[in-house]
Amino acid sequence: MNLILLGADDLTSQDHARVTDPRRLRHLREVHRASVGNEMTLGVEGGLIGRGRLERLDADSAEFSLTLDRQPPAPLDVHLLLALPRPRMLARSLEHVTALGVKHITLLHTRRVEKSYWQSPELKEDKIRQHLVLGLEQARDTIMPTVTHEKLFKPFVEDRLPALMTPASGTPPRGIIAHPGMPNECPRAVREPVILAIGPEGGFVDYEVEKFMAAGFEGVHLGERILRVETAVTALLARLG
Repeated sequence: MNLILLGADDLTSQDHARVTDPRRLRHLREVHRASVGNEMTLGVEGGLIGRGRLERLDADSAEFSLTLDRQPPAPLDVHLLLALPRPRMLARSLEHVTALGVKHITLLHTRRVEKSYWQSPELKEDKIRQHLVLGLEQARDTIMPTVTHEKLFKPFVEDRLPALMTPASGTPPRGIIAHPGMPNECPRAVREPVILAIGPEGGFVDYEVEKFMAAGFEGVHLGERILRVETAVTALLARLG
């Protein structure tokens, strides 16, 4: 926990906070080994980052005086279209993606995604939020990503994806699909908005690739090695950023 992320309920005034949930209190005691007078990095969800001085710590709460004076880090201008991974991999992927600065995540059903994955408890709103919070705390960020679910591939690529590719305002994004066997290497340090599509274990099927290409996406690869989804996600986002 490189940042203690505060919610609106934690704020008792503009410059004072009280933390009561067991996870953060346990981290303060066992990892930070915090004591009264210590200063650490805090931030308010959706808001500023700064320093907090620990004024009181007991079994039930920790109280901080706050000096919040910095903006969170700039987001990564990538909308990630991620074929729904298996539940354990989903948890890690959400944390990594959030730590890298992605603010728009669409979990997508594709041919090789097991339908049972959509019934996983990991897709419950509170579970997803837990992983997003861990990613923000790791990266010292406060802006929560949005996560949407698209359980039907064809309606998404035919009806909703075109609107994402041709926004009413702003710079149109560059569509990129990462898939083994594509002709071009993944570009580096892209300075325009990107919509990045990443398939499941085993990749997209030909029909799905064709649909993305018809929507204006370009196909890229990461070299000859076949990577696990969570590794590929991190590698692709690091290159694009």
